[in-house]
Amino acid sequence: MSQPKNIIIGTAGHVDHGKTALIQALTGAKTDRLKEEQQRGISIDLGFASFPLPNGDQAGVIDVPGHEKFINNMLAGVGGIDLVLLVVDCMEGVMPQTHEHLHILNLLQIPRGIVVLTKVDLAEEEWLDIVEEEIREEVSGTFLKNAPFCRVSSISGLGISELIDTIVSASEQIPQRDSDGPMRLPIDRHFTMAGFGTVVTGTLLTGSAHVGDSVEILPPGEKVRIRDIQIHGKKEEVALCGQRVALNLAGLERSTIQRGSVVATPGIFEQTSRVDARLTLLDDSPRSLKFRDPVHFYLGTARVVGLIALLDRDQLEPGETALVQIHLDRPLVAHRQDRFIIRSYSPMHTIGGGIIIDAAPQKHKRFRTEVMQQIKELESGEGSFLLQKLTELQCAKVKDLEQLSGMGRDKITALLKKMADGKQVTLIADQWLPTALARAFKQNLVTAVEQFHHDNPLLPGIPHATLKARLSKRLSGKAFDQLLVNADLQRAGEWVQIGGFIPQPSAEQQLLLDKIEAAYRQAGVNAKGRRDMLDPLNIDADQLEDCLGYLFFNGVLVKLNMDTFFHRDSYTKALHQLINHFGNEESLTLAQYRDLIGSARKPVQAILEYFDNLKYTVRQGDARQAWKLPEIDKI
Repeated sequence: MSQPKNIIIGTAGHVDHGKTALIQALTGAKTDRLKEEQQRGISIDLGFASFPLPNGDQAGVIDVPGHEKFINNMLAGVGGIDLVLLVVDCMEGVMPQTHEHLHILNLLQIPRGIVVLTKVDLAEEEWLDIVEEEIREEVSGTFLKNAPFCRVSSISGLGISELIDTIVSASEQIPQRDSDGPMRLPIDRHFTMAGFGTVVTGTLLTGSAHVGDSVEILPPGEKVRIRDIQIHGKKEEVALCGQRVALNLAGLERSTIQRGSVVATPGIFEQTSRVDARLTLLDDSPRSLKFRDPVHFYLGTARVVGLIALLDRDQLEPGETALVQIHLDRPLVAHRQDRFIIRSYSPMHTIGGGIIIDAAPQKHKRFRTEVMQQIKELESGEGSFLLQKLTELQCAKVKDLEQLSGMGRDKITALLKKMADGKQVTLIADQWLPTALARAFKQNLVTAVEQFHHDNPLLPGIPHATLKARLSKRLSGKAFDQLLVNADLQRAGEWVQIGGFIPQPSAEQQLLLDKIEAAYRQAGVNAKGRRDMLDPLNIDADQLEDCLGYLFFNGVLVKLNMDTFFHRDSYTKALHQLINHFGNEESLTLAQYRDLIGSARKPVQAILEYFDNLKYTVRQGDARQAWKLPEIDKI
């Protein structure tokens, strides 16, 4: 027996065709909750009901309004449904909102549906056959072309049990949703409950939610905590994708959220003001769509105004499809493969819809072959999408790709491993890179180090930070160090060098090295600052830096700070004197150490701070105490 599933059933159809009465006959719940709805006898906003199916599956039912004036509310409810009941009054047949709702469902690619003829107790069999034939013709070019038809009377109960059996059969064909991946719940209702605070409801599209979880509300981008979870009126600790969920959010002001906001895993989803998409204009759209025409753009439970940037043409004709970039008047949360609807700006009619290809694109120039090719590659599949995003970023962690794609971590990892087997991508430490780029990085590192050795023969290698700055800023420290290993480069302190490299000074350079060493040896513990020590030697500035680096790396000089160096012999003697002092005394002042080694205040302060950094000593007020002194025979 298959595992019970959570599914979402939605209604669609013209106003007063019996959607709400049908849900009450199926579930016993009356979904018209607003006083105005009950007075007028029509649905205005979304209604919800719980529907346990005989096979053990749990359905959440969304009742959408059928009136043209409330099509915005209808669109907020149909985005996450698994099964639609297209409701048609057998006495009226196909009506304007039947037609428009069918277009919307088809554009959103709702996976499956059932056509339900209502009020059949008011008509003869022959009339029902005629109406059914009309409806079959209407849905023949849509996802409902092979859908089952059910004839019911919500008042008498005629056909209700048969409809339930049909729903069960359909639910068994619906795949189990995967709760892996980041949580995303578009908000379709929000309200305040006395003693509880802000409550939001919606269909959990991906991931799972747990009591106590920290979540992010986008917009406005505020992080809050889930205080309580209710599913179909019952308190739960966990909610899984595919369930209708009510979340009580601690510390959130209702005024900061809106229908269209998204409750999400923190740090994964971002708001976007433009998307790349494939857009289809309906065959019966009243007119063509021109470059930068404004439209009403519906995604999830959100509605914004978008400007359509046609990328390869000046206008889109009814029935045509094209790659476009849509610029939004305010940010919303979008992800690759999300489906959307557009309605004409004025008067408002559903004119088309499509699918998001890239929710974080750059602004494109029109009529560029490379731009069109890039978008088509992104469109071609999840692996292609990840590869192109990696190419754009140059390197990324799985979390970065999770944020960009909306896919779960396990799915992304499996795709990356498959592409790695095909040598398209490479894992370097904690980041993934396109394989070709990883090879280029490796060669660039080797070339840079070899060139540095050639230009700076006295230095042990190129500074680590300098070399890293030559690659992508996004490259992590771990990945960079692994690249060094892969390139057979080695670290020598803060230097990077070709393995086995030993600086070899020329005869001329050796003379300069000897002059510098002699100066510091003669000065001993009274060595002054660099300028005072080295200006009298009249050595070229570039050569001087190389010589100092060589002497420092080879241990001839000890670099106390950026300005002060001691000869190794003088430093070693001063360290011995420090250790001997603490053999008899518990503390040491700067003045005492100055007199002990026979130096001036400035170099003494430099060497004492150097000892502090090495943790040989620790400062206590104006004095120092021994901490981790080395043993004399190991110096």
